[in-house]
Amino acid sequence: MKRILPRLCCTPLACAAVACAATLMLSPLPVHGQGWKPERPVEIVVGSTPGGGLDRTARLMQRVVQERRLIDQQTVVLNKPGGAGAVALAYLAQHPGDGHHVMVSGQALLTNHIMGRSKLHYTDFTALALLAVEAVSFSVRAESPLKDARELIERLRKEPGAISVAVGTGVGSATQTSYAHAMFTAGIDVRKMRQVTFGSGGESMTALLGGHIDAISSPVSSVIGQLRAGRVRVLAVGAPRRLPGELAEVPTWTELGVKSEIAVWRALVGPKGMSPAQIAFWDGVVARVVNDAEWQKELERSLAEQSHQDSAATLKHWQTEYAQMKALYSVLGLAKQ
Repeated sequence: MKRILPRLCCTPLACAAVACAATLMLSPLPVHGQGWKPERPVEIVVGSTPGGGLDRTARLMQRVVQERRLIDQQTVVLNKPGGAGAVALAYLAQHPGDGHHVMVSGQALLTNHIMGRSKLHYTDFTALALLAVEAVSFSVRAESPLKDARELIERLRKEPGAISVAVGTGVGSATQTSYAHAMFTAGIDVRKMRQVTFGSGGESMTALLGGHIDAISSPVSSVIGQLRAGRVRVLAVGAPRRLPGELAEVPTWTELGVKSEIAVWRALVGPKGMSPAQIAFWDGVVARVVNDAEWQKELERSLAEQSHQDSAATLKHWQTEYAQMKALYSVLGLAKQ
């Protein structure tokens, strides 16, 4: 399995962030690219309902853009839930060459095509930027009888469908992939597991707290508030090393003997056919956003990693991860043959 899935979204991204920060300190970045800027309201599309990680990222970007006046036009967040992001991607594809429409997306941009859920390939869009990366956590309610992740693994080995787990907006999301890959590596028949999807991470958390599901696989940012309030317990994280702060005592899957380190990334995506001037404009905007104090504060709060990459580097990242995900999904029996 190690040959199938090299570690995703780790050290190279952090290095890129350091390089980017150094560049910004040496020379100011213009917000507006040469020869283009929005002439009407800008849409930031999200493929989930309000309240999830993608939605929070989009709304934080919108807030920074508006408060710092990085774009002269109004900026709005447009939620287009459905099909694990497929509905939103189809909407974005209807605006070729139009820099007024962008989308905050995750791994579903790649996995929807791999699974045959959508005919749209990542090359049918314009890579604008990689924004951030965060670990995926596995959590239960504070009063759950499941005491630790080892107990979870042993129980699922005996009965794969014994526990209902919220895994994001659909099969193919990073949170679902993280959970499925960890359990697959642990020797569990993932085809028999009970994986439940919701419109957003916020809806998943509501279901968990209400006792409608047993556990949740989610980005750390979606669970950290409830953890601090004492309503949930985090049993494991899919990270290369333990996280700081409140999660310092939470083991990684690898510590538990399960080599699995799949992370969640957030990327800014544009429609196909955007001009170099439009890409340069968004490069400038994103560089200002990710180095803003409010953005940095949110990354610290959610224990996320600053992982900004520009358009060219983001496309290269997608190329690499598409091949890795296709290999993994083929093994899991989820890839379209």
